[in-house]
Amino acid sequence: MKFLDLTKVYIRSGAGGNGCISFRREKYIEYGGPDGGDGGTGGSVWAEAVDGLNTLIDFRYQQHFFAKNGQGGMGKQRTGKDGDDIVLRVPVGTEILDEDQETVIADMTELGQRVELAKGGNGGWGNLHFKSATNQAPRRANPGQDGVERTLWLRLKLIADVGLLGLPNAGKSTFLATTSNARPKIADYPFTTLHPNLGVVGVDNVEFVVADIPGLIEGASEGRGLGDLFLGHVERCAVLLHLIDGTSETVVEDYQTIITELEAYGGDLADKPRITVLNKIDALDEEERATARKELEKSSGGPVMLMSGVAREGVTDVLRALRAQIDDDRIRQRPVAEEEPWRP
Repeated sequence: MKFLDLTKVYIRSGAGGNGCISFRREKYIEYGGPDGGDGGTGGSVWAEAVDGLNTLIDFRYQQHFFAKNGQGGMGKQRTGKDGDDIVLRVPVGTEILDEDQETVIADMTELGQRVELAKGGNGGWGNLHFKSATNQAPRRANPGQDGVERTLWLRLKLIADVGLLGLPNAGKSTFLATTSNARPKIADYPFTTLHPNLGVVGVDNVEFVVADIPGLIEGASEGRGLGDLFLGHVERCAVLLHLIDGTSETVVEDYQTIITELEAYGGDLADKPRITVLNKIDALDEEERATARKELEKSSGGPVMLMSGVAREGVTDVLRALRAQIDDDRIRQRPVAEEEPWRP
């Protein structure tokens, strides 16, 4: 399934039905009076966060969502049928933006959350509503209210606990494949992941979600490469895992490149808790490890952990450090398998 995290949709709520002008006409009833019914209410357009979706690809093939109009009123005091609502089913973590792509209309962060995007028009009153002692035969009815037409943007921000950051070929996909059942593309040549990948990682009987974000490059905030298009996915993360390629000859420069892009992106992304890890240490001897670690600690002003995703060296320590930065309400307990009773 193709990953899509930004799309435009066109919605329109239904118009209300017109009121009816009608009079009761029956044999032997001389003064029947008005009996025109009201028009039905137009259908509304809703958005609902549902389970089982992690992409907006469905909105690539259908972008127009028009609710049904209300039915007009009828004689014999009959009210028109209300128009059917339309529900846009979106993944949890979807932001609904106005046409300017800046005004946030709704943030769908909880499963089952519903938001009304366009309210259906009210039905018009029939002439029965205008009957009075001084106007016993009104020939007046109201038209139905028009529907609301809007152009909206849907932007998906993955709800993950940990966000992976690093230059292309820093080992992010390898780390995700090693610690979870996710199977991102991995190769022995420099390339960048084109779509974010999610994986459920477990340590010490708890589980949390890790998002592999496509690699940043220098100048991404100015539009180079993939730009900072996918950084929105780590805005909801509790902690960032910054991987640096230990085999690179410019370890400190690689670290500063990512930090510069985070600060240029803005918001509180650069201020999030961050764990810095020197990766691919299986290709370094003890002296090279110590030198690279010392340079990174001096540049970052904090501790630097050592890890090798391929050799699984230091992976558990990194996972435990990530777990310590995640609130308990975001952590999911691993299901404990019940032991079957012994049978001879």
